Order: sequence, then structure tokens, then C-alpha cells
Amino acid sequence: MKKFDLIFSALLIPLDYLMLVLAGIFTYYLRFSALDELRPVIYEIPFGQYFVYLLLIFLLWLIVFALTGLYWLGQKRHFSNEISKIFLACTVGTMLIVLFIFFKREFFSSRFIILAGWLMTIIFVSAGRIFIHYLQLIFYRRGKGLEPILIFGRGETAFNLYSFLKDKPESGYQVLDQVKEFDQLKEKWGPRAKEISELFQADPSLSREESLNLVDFCNEHQIVFKYTADIFNSLSSNVQVETLAGIPVVVIQKTALDGWGRILKRIIDVVVSFLALIVLTPLFLILAGLIKIDSKGPVFVKLTRVGTRKKTFLLYKFRSMVKDAEKMKKDLLINNERSDGPLFKMKNDPRITCFGHFLRKTSLDELPQLINVLKGEMSLVGPRPHEPGEVLNYQKHHQQLLTIKPGITGLAQISGRSELSFAEEARLDIYYIENWSLGLDFKIIIKTIPVVLKGKTAA
Repeated sequence: MKKFDLIFSALLIPLDYLMLVLAGIFTYYLRFSALDELRPVIYEIPFGQYFVYLLLIFLLWLIVFALTGLYWLGQKRHFSNEISKIFLACTVGTMLIVLFIFFKREFFSSRFIILAGWLMTIIFVSAGRIFIHYLQLIFYRRGKGLEPILIFGRGETAFNLYSFLKDKPESGYQVLDQVKEFDQLKEKWGPRAKEISELFQADPSLSREESLNLVDFCNEHQIVFKYTADIFNSLSSNVQVETLAGIPVVVIQKTALDGWGRILKRIIDVVVSFLALIVLTPLFLILAGLIKIDSKGPVFVKLTRVGTRKKTFLLYKFRSMVKDAEKMKKDLLINNERSDGPLFKMKNDPRITCFGHFLRKTSLDELPQLINVLKGEMSLVGPRPHEPGEVLNYQKHHQQLLTIKPGITGLAQISGRSELSFAEEARLDIYYIENWSLGLDFKIIIKTIPVVLKGKTAA
């Protein structure tokens, strides 16, 4: 990690501490000043004593923050990766306070301060982190502090990585070149190796000998070596060893989503979808009225989709097309703009209503899928659900997309939505299936928000 990134990383510790203290002060005045008339204070702790407690408690919280990985220097930070850790660290810190109060009842008895303090610490620390990320982004966009890297590889993966990073200084990288041959690397960049900070090996088909040559080159010139995972490396994250009759048996699972992970994911799906449906009820009523005014037909449509292990279910959406649009699809197949896979896409689809264009652009038409999530047919995050006819045209390796429940949003949706080819979409969804974690789910949900707000091309 370069000096520039180390400086910003070092700033996080005092900034987090400051934001924690400010959160504590805000909570104190919220309870003992702003809400005093609504709910009289029975026991008020003096501010001076309270402030000393804050300073001591939040010093200990920094240790919790460090243990949850918030100060790890191993890679470039992204707020979408940090928010779940902030939530976890603040929750653990709050639970420690609750345990202390349980054993020392005379400390103070305001439950509001505990609950509000937990929420405020998450909000304040997140705000501080967003500020740091925004400040760092400003420097990156001005070409300051970028990590100079080389992309090595001949295939599509190398080209896509090169194209993506070349035009995105906000990623924190300055792409110097894409090198396709080792001899070219030695001849062109050997004498200029001091200019290179990292080398990305982005060719999964590279031979073992070529890969070792790259590692030797990086070791010789003190360059950080990184590589993209191939199919086996992706699968190896789900390897387990069982013993049968005293013989070790290696098991390669289809997905990391298993056991307690599956239970926790379902609990989150039920709680979030239930609360969201209650909160969004007024919006549902407004959208329903506008749909009825705009065109004839039902408010909701039920579309047949394929879920886990090829089980079909009815997917709910707000109607964005004219009545009986599915019957018109046969006549429009000739205009399908997607020749790369089994999906149907038509940019100027005549079946879409005036208000339907707005619903699709804002993704509001997908909100009723929360009902599918509550019923257990879908998840908040997962692969995109496809039609039976599309699934029939899957290639053999695409069948892995049916390993887990489809989702309202997913890795493919935040990476380009319908602008992606079917092969790219499938690759991303399969990566998600093989590398699932609650942290990855949280990251995808956070990244879905700006994608929807920017109104990127919807499918």
C-alpha cells in the first residue's frame, strides 16, 4: 500500500474516535434536553461524568473496530465493504455496554441512551467514513495517489479489466499498460520496473510456467503480484473434507450458502421484506392508482419464473406493459436485440406503457417481488429469475444459476444490469453463488441504491 493510502488509513482511527464521541454527545442532549418534556428523566447522569465514560468506553471500541477489520490495510477500502463491519462493531460494542450495565446496575438506567446511542454511532461513524472516501475520491479523480499497475493477459478477462480500470481513476489505480507476452514485459518494463506498483495476472488460461515467471519478475523488482481466480480457484472456496470408512473424501459444494448461512439469509429476507411491505404500503397505493389511470388492465402481473432446482413460481410485478403483453411476445421475437443468450430484450418495446417506462427506469415495478421474498420463492439478493423458455435454452454450465433462490437484486444488476451480455451476467451470478456471504449480500444491497437512483438501463 502506498504512502498516500496509508495516510488516509491512519486518519480513520482518530476520525472514528471523534465520530463516536460526537454520537455519544448528540445522544445525551437528545435524551436529556430535546426529549425531556415528552418523557421526564428519572435519573440523569451529569454530563461531565458521562463525557469521561464516553472517552474511556470508545477507546475500547476502537479495539472492537480493529478486530472486525475496519483498520485492515490489506486492500483498497470501499464503503460498501465497510458498512457491514461498522454495523457489526457498533452492535458488539453496545452489547458489551449492556453486559456491563447488567452486572453494575447502579451505572445508569436510561434504555433510550443505549438504543439511540447504538443507532447514532452507526450513523456518525458511517458519515465520517463517507467523508474520508469522498475526500480520497477527489484526489483520485485529480490523478493524485493512484496505484500504477500493469495488466498481464491475452484473453477477454484481461481486456475487460484493462478497459474498466483505464477509465475509472476513482478505483485508485493508474493502468500503465496491458502486456500480453512475458518477453514483452521483460523488454519494455524490465528497465522501468520501478514505475510499477502492482501487476495483475488476468489470464486464467496462462500456463504454470508463465505464471511462475511472472511471480519471479515481481519478486525480483519488488512488485505486488495479483491474479484473477480461475474456475478451480473459485470452486476451491467451497471445498470440505469428509471421512468415510477412514478415507478422506473431498467435497466441492455447489454454493457457500449452506447451514447457518442459509438460515440467517432467510431470517433477514423475512424481516426486511415484511417491514418494507408495511412501510411501502402508501407508495403501493399511489402507484396502483397511476397504473390504472395510465392504461387498462390489472395493477399487478404474475409472470412465470424458474427458481431453485427448476421449481416454477409466479413472480409479482407492477404492470408496466399493455394488457396481455405476453401473448404479443411471439410476434416480437424477431426483433430480439440479444443474440448472445436465451434472454429477450427490445429497447423500444411497443408493449410498454407511458407510465411503464417510468416504472422500469426507476425499478419501482419490481417492488411487489417483496411478496415473493416473504413467501420464500425469492431472496433479496440472488441470481436474476428467468422465464421457463429461457431456462430451456441454458447451456450446461448455466444450470448452476438454479442452485439458490433468485433475487430482487444481484451482482449482475449492480455491474451493468441489462447492458451486460448473458455470458457476463451468468458469470457474475455464478461467482455470487460460489462465494456467497452475508457481507457480500449487504454490499450488493448498498450498491443497488446508487444504480437505481442513476436509472441505468433496466431489463
